[in-house]
Amino acid sequence: MSEQDDSNTPLTFRQMLHSVLAAAIGVQSGKNRSRDFSRGKPSHFIILGLLFTAVFVLVILVIVKLVLYAAGL
Repeated sequence: MSEQDDSNTPLTFRQMLHSVLAAAIGVQSGKNRSRDFSRGKPSHFIILGLLFTAVFVLVILVIVKLVLYAAGL
């Protein structure tokens, strides 16, 4: 694919997920950020961001409960 064709194609789920995860930990590259703004839909990033946040909170909750259970509390 040429550079011109790449700028018109929508982002794949994998690309969007990678961008959300990279942005969540603060390591998003400028190249990917500009790609996201030019080719991505804001609603997709909002939904993925909310899902990531919910999963992250649930994982932290499960870890805390396991640690407390292991500690006998």
